[in-house]
Amino acid sequence: MAIKIVPHRLAWKDQVAAFNTRMHDAGSPWGFYVDALPTWIPKTHEDQATWREYWLCVEDEVNVRGGFALKPQRWRVAGQDVIVTDWQGPFTEGAIDKRYAALGLRIVRDMLKKRPMLFSWGHGAVDAPMLQMVAAMGWLVKPTPVAIRVIHPHAFLRRNRLLRDQPGRRFALDVLAWSGLGTLGLGGLHQAMRLTSGRLLRADFEEVASFGDWADKLWIDARDQYRAIADRSADAMNTLLPPGEKQAEWSPVTRLRVKSAERTIGWVTVTCAALEDDARFGDLTVGCLVDYFSHPDDARYVIAAGFRALRKRGADVVFANQSDPRWLRAFRENGFLLIENKRLFAASPQLANALGPAEEINRGGLFLTNMDGHGPQGL
Repeated sequence: MAIKIVPHRLAWKDQVAAFNTRMHDAGSPWGFYVDALPTWIPKTHEDQATWREYWLCVEDEVNVRGGFALKPQRWRVAGQDVIVTDWQGPFTEGAIDKRYAALGLRIVRDMLKKRPMLFSWGHGAVDAPMLQMVAAMGWLVKPTPVAIRVIHPHAFLRRNRLLRDQPGRRFALDVLAWSGLGTLGLGGLHQAMRLTSGRLLRADFEEVASFGDWADKLWIDARDQYRAIADRSADAMNTLLPPGEKQAEWSPVTRLRVKSAERTIGWVTVTCAALEDDARFGDLTVGCLVDYFSHPDDARYVIAAGFRALRKRGADVVFANQSDPRWLRAFRENGFLLIENKRLFAASPQLANALGPAEEINRGGLFLTNMDGHGPQGL
């Protein structure tokens, strides 16, 4: 069998649909994009800040056996502008047919040839086959936490799926919810974490339709406070979140400009979704701090602004993903709990070398949010 890796195009639409059918009929939850043109950030011009592209594994010019997505993006790494690429997948028939078991390794090698500065964020447990494979290839694999703050404890205890996965747990959470002990406990815990900062975290914010010159000034002023960070200029953010457009896989994104004494100190983008039968959050209304940026010293105020906006919108729980220790401290100061090792960052050897020693990363060298991966899919 001869398998080629080729760009997705319209002519392959029916074959991708057939691939998805074979995967699902065999019990796999995975498939690939039938449409060749990405609905989120398709490439439309050469100097684009970021874009997505789809690739297929085609056997004998006939059958699609797998696929993967790449998202090249301008980053700032050690004071230099470079292209760093997020990958999604790979999804192959190796999951259901041993004849294609080696296809995943071939795809990773192909991705590295195309984009040596490669990463993925969110592949689950360290024992996941994909992570075991890249770790054996010398990749950096770094665990990161999720930050979460419960606004309505009764609803959270009764309706979340994350903790209600066993009958005994469901019973215990129901007792906490109906007795009121859960409300007291969670509320007290969040409040205690806020009190440790000893600060009143207030900042003004306003909703904006797009990112303007004010975002460019902020980016230039604060970007080199981070060793590695994706481009947060106005051009980059308006490419990721085109003004006036909505994404089929996301809830509407709200952009908030955060100010202190009329000075722009940061921004935050948020979603708020009333979920139904979600694998993690059940039927809760979930707020997400999707993306944000400021000087690290102002992080606590940006987080406070985003949280206040989501609380006003009726969120039962608010969460965010982040890797920079300075921002994680700021989440704690805002009463968020950090649940460790919930999301894994995997970086190719070339990217890991550019990031620098582990101790430098741990001091605050790497800044990641949901927007740096595949976006806030499902929220």
